[in-house]
Amino acid sequence: MEKYFDIRYQFDVPTVHKNIEEHISNGTPGYICVADGNILTMVHNNEEYRNVIDGSIFSICDSSWVPKFVKWIYGYERMHYCGSDIFIDIVRSRKYRMIFLGTRQTVLDALQQNLTKENPDVAEMTFKELPFCNVEEFDYKSIAQTIENDGADIIWVALGAPKQELFMNHLEPHLKKGVMIAIGAAFNFYSGLSDAPQRCPAWMRKMHLEFLHRIFKEPKKQIRRCWHITTTLPAILRKENRLKKSKARVA
Repeated sequence: MEKYFDIRYQFDVPTVHKNIEEHISNGTPGYICVADGNILTMVHNNEEYRNVIDGSIFSICDSSWVPKFVKWIYGYERMHYCGSDIFIDIVRSRKYRMIFLGTRQTVLDALQQNLTKENPDVAEMTFKELPFCNVEEFDYKSIAQTIENDGADIIWVALGAPKQELFMNHLEPHLKKGVMIAIGAAFNFYSGLSDAPQRCPAWMRKMHLEFLHRIFKEPKKQIRRCWHITTTLPAILRKENRLKKSKARVA
């Protein structure tokens, strides 16, 4: 793991999967955060939320811009591994029993149907709609019991940031095993529903333009989010650059 911008990232994809497998084998519950630009901003601005992210097993880098920032400041080459990719990689692996927790049963039903084409085992797995409520209001004991009865190894959570990270942090003490992974919009992307948000084309992802696609699809939500990111980013980069210089002096 490497820590940049107050987030403990695991950039190496094989190590991500190895660590997940080890946690499941050891019967140790925990959660993994999928850290995009929005989470980067919230970690910088909110100490309580930063502690939640820091309490994870690690975070994977869901922002194609973070590796660029790491390269500019430190000169290191790093790659991102977005939530949609780790989601479908694990589904296709057919290694684990999974449970899918999120909102809108119509999305969950369509998601199950689509994922069964990728992994026939998914047809017998649980897709559970969660109530629309504040993060403090979930019945975590009941949800944990459902997961235990199901026997799931991987618990996918799609509630949107910061709610899904707070949810995992609250749920972890009630679990006996299982790795939770928050993957945001991936349920929508893989549901195949025409009225659900769609992932941007590969060429836009390659050119680091996914934020433009999201602004076009969800302007009210994404313009506000991008504004927070762009206005906070200079302070984040200055802080990391100061940290680099202080490390160099100590060395």
